[in-house]
Amino acid sequence: MRLEPIITSLLETDMYKFSMGQAIYHQFSDYKTTWDFKCRNSDVHFTPEMVEEIREQIKHYCELSFTEDELRYLDNIKWIKGSYVDFLRLWRPRYEDFEIKDDSECGLSVETRGTWLNTSMYEIPTLAIVNEVYFRMAHDYGELLRSFKDRLDDKFEMVKNEKLYLGTFSEFGLRRRLSAEAQELVVDKFSKLNDKSFVSSSFVGTSNVFLAKKFGVSPIGTMAHEWIMCVGQGNHKHNPAYSNWYALDAWVKEYGVLNGIALTDTITTDCFLRDFQLTYATLFSGVRHDSGDPIEWGEKMIKHYEELGIDPMNKTLLFSDSLNFKKADEIFRHFNGKTKVAFGIGTYLSNDTEVEPLNIVMKVTKCNGQDVAKISDVSGKGMCRNPEYIEYLERCIDWRAKHE
Repeated sequence: MRLEPIITSLLETDMYKFSMGQAIYHQFSDYKTTWDFKCRNSDVHFTPEMVEEIREQIKHYCELSFTEDELRYLDNIKWIKGSYVDFLRLWRPRYEDFEIKDDSECGLSVETRGTWLNTSMYEIPTLAIVNEVYFRMAHDYGELLRSFKDRLDDKFEMVKNEKLYLGTFSEFGLRRRLSAEAQELVVDKFSKLNDKSFVSSSFVGTSNVFLAKKFGVSPIGTMAHEWIMCVGQGNHKHNPAYSNWYALDAWVKEYGVLNGIALTDTITTDCFLRDFQLTYATLFSGVRHDSGDPIEWGEKMIKHYEELGIDPMNKTLLFSDSLNFKKADEIFRHFNGKTKVAFGIGTYLSNDTEVEPLNIVMKVTKCNGQDVAKISDVSGKGMCRNPEYIEYLERCIDWRAKHE
């Protein structure tokens, strides 16, 4: 490796990977998935030297295993079970599950294939490695870090001086961070907000479990789109228009009333609401927004809760779609007093420099040999190899909307 190791602990992933991982281990350990990398920036190119460095960094990641101290930390999270901790004691990544090439349009191709238990865990570390390698090798990293620190100081002062109102917020930037160093600076700085009483804004944690442990803040995360896609569409006997019902049912089976923020937009929020009826709406503590207009979505969720006879003030709307502090402030002001509001803020906190951040993703594209797809509340966020499957999924959703 030309660079220092980027991923140094298996805890260095998003919390929802453990949330989903436990449920996968107990209920879907035989599922197999394929994942594909995509860079959405049209002007970004990865050189052969970058690809080789990414390859070596992933090899190093695959040599890691959990320490007993890390396992004790996970075991103390109230919804993590001892059987899953014992599994993690034996688990380690497999480099054989990766295929890394330099033959794509952007110069980098990454595909992972294997059990869902394994491949799900690769997504976040892979993206963090790709991102940091690119910014360290394509730019003057020292200059980027200086501009990052200046902007971070400005953000902190805005919140500290109550120029913006954010309510409850957490840091969600691991996958697209400038570097491990930069993300640590964010969590370290904003965790200091909690040293004093701030009426309008409270920093509650980070999705990065490693940093949550290091700084004594909460690890934040419940489920991702992969959960609904694989549970709902990976079983060939399922009608994919009911993906949300299968996914919510399996989640409640695993967690009951614990760990309950439901993601609404995997196959559109309107389809989700058909399954998010009284039982699930009661059991889950809230819902997460990840596409579409946040105000329209929030009003729709409040109306849905009210129609079910549920007080929206007892539920949380978690917003996590391309947020900055200004957007969060506007959303908070709109919904304050109507419902509980929380924010998961990613790239704006972890990679705000003078250079445009990468828009990179790793998405599950097959489950048990079958295509899977996401149809969110806006176009352009999905990723599926087979257009015919997307058309089939859309027809299923449309038929359900018209006939149920």
